[in-house]
Amino acid sequence: MREQPVEPDLDFEYRTQRQRVLFGTGRAGELLGEVLGKVLGEQPATGQAGGTGTSTASVIATAGTLGASGTPGAPRVMMIATRRELERSAAVLAGIRSVLVFDEVVQHVPAESAERAHRAAQAARVDVIVALGGGSAIGLAKILALRSERTGGLPIVAVPTTYSGSEATAVWGLVENGVKTTGFDLRVLPGTVIYDADLTLSLPRELSVSSALNALAHGVDAFWAPGANPVSALLAAEGIRMLAHALPRIAVAPGVGPHTAEAAGSDTSGSDPVLGGGGIHGALAARKDALYGAYLSASAFSSAGSGLHHTICHVLGGTFGLPHAQTHAIVLPHVVALNAPAATEAEARIAAALGSRTAVEGLLALRDSLHAPTALRDFGFQESDIARAVALVLPAVPASNPRAVTPDDLTLLLRNAWSGAAPGGR
Repeated sequence: MREQPVEPDLDFEYRTQRQRVLFGTGRAGELLGEVLGKVLGEQPATGQAGGTGTSTASVIATAGTLGASGTPGAPRVMMIATRRELERSAAVLAGIRSVLVFDEVVQHVPAESAERAHRAAQAARVDVIVALGGGSAIGLAKILALRSERTGGLPIVAVPTTYSGSEATAVWGLVENGVKTTGFDLRVLPGTVIYDADLTLSLPRELSVSSALNALAHGVDAFWAPGANPVSALLAAEGIRMLAHALPRIAVAPGVGPHTAEAAGSDTSGSDPVLGGGGIHGALAARKDALYGAYLSASAFSSAGSGLHHTICHVLGGTFGLPHAQTHAIVLPHVVALNAPAATEAEARIAAALGSRTAVEGLLALRDSLHAPTALRDFGFQESDIARAVALVLPAVPASNPRAVTPDDLTLLLRNAWSGAAPGGR
């Protein structure tokens, strides 16, 4: 039996964030209207988001709604979302007028896309950004907030439809000339986050799994990040536990739609096998738990900072164009296998949150049960890329990492992650 973790040393720094977080299943439209009504101290104008506009270079200026949103006291809203998200969330946006919709949402936030969005936002004189979607949409909003010269800053209202966790952090990222730069700035922290599990129901199974494993990685990395502290560790452990509990239930009910959401909300018989056996405790409830776990893990990450895992994944995504969520899902067990012998207390807490004997065993069991991706080569990473990746990661390894990291360590880690071999294997 494992020994209980030692009591934490109560000599630490913990920084809180000023952010309003709203959980309301089926209420995103209502809550968004209320929030926007307070941006300039007035109720929002009502109307149709998107309206009948024209599109140029993926920037949609809604001429019919521009005047209405420009009336005194009404916020000039910029909507950032993919076309697919706009279509899927039409009901949520039905009462929101926007002066600008930007749908050129690209993974890892390329500098060119960010510059086009910045120019469009300046021209439209926006007062607030609504970022609807995953980490890419929210990440783009963060860059606009970072660059804004608007007096008082440019507020962001984030409405996540994945488990990326970007909405809960003041971390920004930008890719320029094949290099991903990240930073921490409170100006980019969304002032309000609206979590509505209904908006995740149409997320494909594969992306649901990878995105939630990405969220879990935030909690794990928070245990050995530069600002790790007892409070962030508590948040991280609970976030990991909630996500580990939710993921198997999400995986057994992929691709559900509104009719299933209704069933989940009304059936408490506990006999619905499609929902993982539990009606209200099934499909929809699993996604509620995952959103809550993602928020806790990201909050821990935002407080503690970025550890070795994220350092590696930022290089793989920014330089080699690998998909964000899948890359995190693949790399995480390998980083834990590397650090665990030098971070026994953190490893024990991660294992306990996963309900497993060891952290690595727990991660692998969870990954295997979900049929999650296991090899970077399946997403375009070449064995010949490993040496370059090692050279880029090595100088960025956080000094707080529980053990020194050598080129050989990184080479082995990336080769195993590339091939899908067991973590730590030689």
